[in-house]
Amino acid sequence: MTDLRWDEVREFFDPDLMGALPDLFVPDATVEDWQAVLDLIRARGWQWQYSQGDTVLPLPTAAEVLARPPEAETVSLRVWPAPGVLAIFRLISESEIDFDVDLRELQGQEGVDTLCVFLRAIGSELGKPVLTTAEGGSQEHPVLGFDPVVGKVILLGDPAPN
Repeated sequence: MTDLRWDEVREFFDPDLMGALPDLFVPDATVEDWQAVLDLIRARGWQWQYSQGDTVLPLPTAAEVLARPPEAETVSLRVWPAPGVLAIFRLISESEIDFDVDLRELQGQEGVDTLCVFLRAIGSELGKPVLTTAEGGSQEHPVLGFDPVVGKVILLGDPAPN
């Protein structure tokens, strides 16, 4: 099932225009939403690696990670939802699920489809939108994202004129 066509979204997958690592997020999240994402990662059998600083560790619960003191070492969760495609989750805030993908790994229709399947899995599990902005862009202006009402990834911004 194709949510978006490469020809329609090519600009939003251009690392020179969007930045190589666009920002993806689920607004208005809770600790329970974070836990649902961690459970989804395991249930889908996606490869993952959780690290605190430079130390690779077993995956704790969301509540454990999010209760860490602010001065604790940075944590990240690297997830491979498909071979050669990496998403890096930043477990910083319980009120927002924040992660990056590398657009250089998501080129062509196959890349679009891979991203859509990933966003749809997360958004469907949470019943919430999963939005994408340019790297460092304003969350007020997402360009595409999973819409839980229609159950698919849709365009939210206008592509650049040719």
